[in-house]
Amino acid sequence: MSDLPRKAVTRTAKLAALPLGFAGRATWGLGKRIGGKSAEIVGRELQQRTAEQLFKVLGELKGGAMKFGQAMSVFESALPEEVAGPYRAALTKLQEAAPPMPTRTVHSVLEERLGEDWSELFVEFEDKPSAAASIGQVHRGVWHDGREVAVKVQYPGAGEALLSDLTQLSRFARLLGPLIPGMDIKPLIAELRDRVSEELDYGLEAQAQKAHAEEFAGDPDVLVPAVVHQCDQVLVTEWIDGIPLSEVIADGTQEQRDRAGQLLARFLFSGPARTGLLHADPHPGNFRLLPDEKNGWRLGVLDFGTVDRLPGGLPLPIGDSLRMTLDGEAEAVYELLCEEGFVKESIDLEPDAVLDYLLPIIEPAQADEFTFTRGWMRSQAARVADPRSPAHQLGKRLNLPPAYLLIHRVTLSTIGVLCQLGATVRLRDELEEWLPGFVPDEELLDEEDAAAEA
Repeated sequence: MSDLPRKAVTRTAKLAALPLGFAGRATWGLGKRIGGKSAEIVGRELQQRTAEQLFKVLGELKGGAMKFGQAMSVFESALPEEVAGPYRAALTKLQEAAPPMPTRTVHSVLEERLGEDWSELFVEFEDKPSAAASIGQVHRGVWHDGREVAVKVQYPGAGEALLSDLTQLSRFARLLGPLIPGMDIKPLIAELRDRVSEELDYGLEAQAQKAHAEEFAGDPDVLVPAVVHQCDQVLVTEWIDGIPLSEVIADGTQEQRDRAGQLLARFLFSGPARTGLLHADPHPGNFRLLPDEKNGWRLGVLDFGTVDRLPGGLPLPIGDSLRMTLDGEAEAVYELLCEEGFVKESIDLEPDAVLDYLLPIIEPAQADEFTFTRGWMRSQAARVADPRSPAHQLGKRLNLPPAYLLIHRVTLSTIGVLCQLGATVRLRDELEEWLPGFVPDEELLDEEDAAAEA
C-alpha cells in the first residue's frame, strides 16, 4: 500500500473523477432500462456501484476525503431503506479502518519525532496498525513501564491532504447532497475545513484527552484512556479493549444497544458540563463498549482531536428553548430564537409554525424513554427534505449561528448513531441532569429545599 498521496494534483484528479463516475453510471443505468431491466433493479445496482466507488476513493485517500466520509457515515439512518442498504456497508467501513501506511513510513516518523532510539521506549511495538483513520493510524504497543498503549502516528502530508480534499469536495457538494436527504453538505465541508489546524495539533488533542481522563477517572459509566506521551505527529495513550460500537450496531444484543445508547447520550451532555469541552467527532469508530462487573457495560471514548470549547458547558439558550418548546410556549421560544440569531432580523415567522417545526424533532425529550430507530430518522429527514412540506419551507428561512454550528452537528451525529443502534434511551434523564436551563431554576430550588428537609 502506498503512502498517503501528498501531491495535490494526484488527489484532486481522483476526487474530480467522482462526478464523472456518477454521470457515467446514470448513462449505464439508462442503457440497462432500455435493455429491459426494471427501474427498481437498475436503481439499486446504480446505488451500489455509486457507493462502492465513492467510499473506495474516500477510504484510499484518507485525509479530508475520509474525514468527510466518516462525518457522513453517521447519517445513513436518514436514507430511505431501499437506498440505505447498498450504502450502509460502504459507509461503516470508514468508521473503523482505512488502508495503512507502509511500516517504513511509520518507523521514519517515530525516529524523527521520538529519536533514533525510539524502539527502546517500548517493550513491544506492533508494526501492523490496529486502526487507521483520516489523518493518522494507531499501533498497539507496550510502553517501557509495562503499560499497554495505543500509539497514534500522523500521516506525513496530512495537513496538505486535508485542505486539498475538502476544497475539491466543496466544488461538487451539490452532487453529493442527495446522498443524505435534508442535509446541506456544503456547510459540513466548510466546518470540517475550519477544524483542520486543531485536528492536526496532537498537543491540543492531548490537552483535551487529559482533561477528560482526569474528570472521568473512576467514573462508573465512562472510561477515557490517559495520555502517556505526546510530541509533534505522535500521541501515546493507554490502550483500552472493548467492542467497537460499529460491531454493536451490526451484531449487538438489545441490552448492549440500549446501554451503549444511554451512555452515549450521557457522555454527550455531561462532557461539556464536567470538562468545558464537547467531544465533536461522535462516529462509532471512536467508541468502545467495555464489560464492567458492577454496571454491566462502560463506554470507552477515543480520539479527542476535534472538540468544541464551552467553558460554561452547553449554552443556556439550548436548555431554555427546549424546555419552552416542550411546554408549548410558542411566543417565548420564537423570541429567544430571534435573540440568539436563529431567525434573522429581516425574517418574520409565525411563532406557532416554528413550534410545529420543532416539536417532532425534539420528540425524544418528551417521553420518559424513547426508542431511536432508522424509521424515525428517515421520517424526520423526509419531512425537512420534501420541498412541498411546510417544514422544508420554514427550515430554509431559519439560520444557524456560528457559535451553534458544531454543537448542532455533534447532536445530529449522536442522534444518527442512536438510530443505528436502535437504542431505547432515557434521554430526558440526561437533559435534566446535565443541560443548563432544561430544568427551571425554581424547580431546582424546590428539589434542594426538599432534600434539605429530608
